[in-house]
Amino acid sequence: MSKTIVVTGGNRGIGYEICRQLATLGHSVILTARDPQKGLRAQQQLQAEGLDTILKMLDVADHESISHFIDDIKTEHQRVDVLINNAAVSQDQGYDSTNIPMDLMQDTINVNFYGIMELTQALLPLIRKSSDGRIVNISSGMGAVSSMGGGYPGYRISKVALNALTQILAADLRGEVTVNSMCPGWVRTGMGGKNAPRSVEKGAETAVWLATAPDIPNGKFLRDKRVILW
Repeated sequence: MSKTIVVTGGNRGIGYEICRQLATLGHSVILTARDPQKGLRAQQQLQAEGLDTILKMLDVADHESISHFIDDIKTEHQRVDVLINNAAVSQDQGYDSTNIPMDLMQDTINVNFYGIMELTQALLPLIRKSSDGRIVNISSGMGAVSSMGGGYPGYRISKVALNALTQILAADLRGEVTVNSMCPGWVRTGMGGKNAPRSVEKGAETAVWLATAPDIPNGKFLRDKRVILW
């Protein structure tokens, strides 16, 4: 059965590939982008492959943008089956916890955590209308406390917070909505760089599985469809 799936940050990288794989499977994909031109380009690239998506503008760090997006979705859709929180920034390369500027730290956490939390809260009424509502948070092994290293303090802390939110949401929504985090691994994208060992196809695979597979866990952190340590 076709699902209605929202993918944030769907115009490039892992988000784009998630949209591509989901559309290939026949799902109704709502691709969101912050930049209209980049969003349209992504949609056109998918159309060239014979894949249809619904393009919506969304900046998860902007309250008004979230409000407009929610109004549009409520008008056009009776429910949302899956929210994939993929939109994120990584802008603290070269910094560590001793020297990162606080405004850079705050900007990163605003996008990677607060924006996700606000959007999730706003979209929950429509997700709750699904008979199999799901939330998939695109996290990172860099946010795993069990193997925490140095550097990238804003990015790491934002992903630690996202993983905590995943567990809290899974508990608060138990029996209503399934919530998981996943780590795509180090992927060859604009964020991951050309030297990353993983293809974008492999990086997107677990998110697509969590969005569509009939039997999935709840409240877990996964990589390659396997539960990993927080």
